[in-house]
Amino acid sequence: MVDTLESTDQTIVLQDQVKEALVSKTPLVIQGGGSKHFYGRAIEGAPLSTSGHKGIIRYQPTELVITARAGTLLSEIEAQLAENHQVLPFDPPYFGKHATLGGMVASGLSGPQRPWSGAVRDMVLGCRVINGSGEILRFGGEVMKNVAGYDISRLMSGALGTLGLLLDISLKVQPKPAFERTLILPASTAESLIKFNQWRASLLPLSAAVHYDGAIYLRLSGNPAAVEQACSQLGGAAAEDAICWTAIREHKHAFFDQEAPLWRLSVPPATPCLELAGSTFIDWAGAQRWLCSDVPATRIREAVGRVGGHATLFRGGDRLGEIFHPPSQGVWQLHQRIKKAFDPNGIFNPGRLYPAL
Repeated sequence: MVDTLESTDQTIVLQDQVKEALVSKTPLVIQGGGSKHFYGRAIEGAPLSTSGHKGIIRYQPTELVITARAGTLLSEIEAQLAENHQVLPFDPPYFGKHATLGGMVASGLSGPQRPWSGAVRDMVLGCRVINGSGEILRFGGEVMKNVAGYDISRLMSGALGTLGLLLDISLKVQPKPAFERTLILPASTAESLIKFNQWRASLLPLSAAVHYDGAIYLRLSGNPAAVEQACSQLGGAAAEDAICWTAIREHKHAFFDQEAPLWRLSVPPATPCLELAGSTFIDWAGAQRWLCSDVPATRIREAVGRVGGHATLFRGGDRLGEIFHPPSQGVWQLHQRIKKAFDPNGIFNPGRLYPAL
């Protein structure tokens, strides 16, 4: 068990920087390891670095909970978990060796395992933050059921630092699967979506399901007997050497090595193929689709909106325009009210999510 002091001199330094920015009305750009700097809108402001605010505060393997400071390297956390045969179940992408815990939560990004193990926000138990008034606030705790009412700590996941500066985060972790096997099955895109829809309703021990270049790739995880039984039921061929799940998670797969802007399309899993020019990589058993395309943003968002989904300009393209799918009027009003409550002076990462937020 790891247990270190929760308060550090760096906390005071960060709080003082926020208070000084309030007095001078200077916008702050929160920086961790810089691995996800490309994500979201390009913004300007005084840098506020969390790199010195690092370290695991508490780790209780028997309780499946870890608490660490926001600037802690993600690799350090996963190495500590690995010693106890535990993992972060949402398979977080690094996009760089300096990826931090705070950046992981702020971006809210999950890897191929997300549909079966949950998203980043589902595993956030609690956090400490500095809000836009320079106050240190604590939300949640270190158990799954610790509050009544709104679970404020999970608002920080995917907020890209626009609501406050993350200091410490407590996460639920899970045991590492005892056994894994990867299968490959030839299939067209349309056939893969039908099969994915069938498998989602089954008890197969799936932990990843993608379609690319005329084939389905499945990862099965669990106890050896259950995985072997599922392999016999599904057929196909063993494909441990045919695909690298880490390469998919880190966007080092050949598909992502294209010059066209990269779009992340979130749609209902059973949605048929979208009629959009470009190349597509289907992830999350159909729920997440990566699109490399030069099609105008308005056309992409119209097509995705018609099926009840949303489109994010993940990488490339115009980083000063609309990166995230424009919200409905009601959702936009909620965004504004939450931002005002947490950051009334608008000093944290202004415009990172939306131009007017």
